[in-house]
Amino acid sequence: MSLKMESVNLVYDIGKELQTYALKDINISLEGNRIIGIMGPSGSGKSSLLYTFAGLKCPTSGKVYYNEVDYAASSSDKNAELRRTDFGFIFQKHFLIDYMTVLQNVLTPINDDSKEAKMKAVTILDKLQILNISGKKPHQLSVGQKQKVAIARAFIGEPKVIFADEPTAALDHEAAVSVMEFFKSYGKEKMIIIVTHDKTILKDADSIINMFDGKVASIEKGDKNP
Repeated sequence: MSLKMESVNLVYDIGKELQTYALKDINISLEGNRIIGIMGPSGSGKSSLLYTFAGLKCPTSGKVYYNEVDYAASSSDKNAELRRTDFGFIFQKHFLIDYMTVLQNVLTPINDDSKEAKMKAVTILDKLQILNISGKKPHQLSVGQKQKVAIARAFIGEPKVIFADEPTAALDHEAAVSVMEFFKSYGKEKMIIIVTHDKTILKDADSIINMFDGKVASIEKGDKNP
C-alpha cells in the first residue's frame, strides 16, 4: 500500500490578482499499514494534503500516485471506483442521510442490507460504543454521536486507506481516546491518515507530518516509535 506525491502544488484562485498556495512543492511518500497524523496551524494545508492524497482535489501541478498508479492517468470513472472500493472517508461534516436510521446510514457505502452486512455494522457500532442508537435517526443524535456514526460508515466497506479530517473534533477527550483505540485496533490492517489539531490523540501514531504554510515542515516519528 503506498501513496506518493511528486512536486505537487495546489493553487486556488488561479488567474486572479491574489492566488493562494494551499500546497507548495510537496514530495512525500507514505507506505504500509499504519497510523499517520497530519498536524499544523489553521491554513497550513493539512486538509488540502489529505484531500489531494485521496484524489478529491486535483493538484495544479505535479503528480499523485496510489500504489504507483497516477490519478491523472486514470479516467474519472476508474478513480471514483477506486475511492469506492479502497478508500474510506471521515469528513468534518457528517453527511448522514436524515430519513435513514444509524444502522442504515452505516450500510450505505456497501449498498448491502443482508444479515451478514448488518452483523458487521453491529460489530463496528458496538466497538464505538453506540450500538444503543442503531435504530435512531440523525436528528435524534448529538454531534458526537453523529461523528461516531460517520466513523463506523467509513470502516464498513473494509477499505485499505482511511482518510480522516478532524475525526475527534466533536468528541470530548474520553470519547476521542476511545475512538483512537478503535483506530489503533485497525492500524495493522489499514493505512489511516488523520488530520488533527490535537497531538495528544496521536500517541499511537507511527508518524506525524507537520505542515506549515502549505509545505511539509517535518516528518517525525509518533510516540509509538520513540
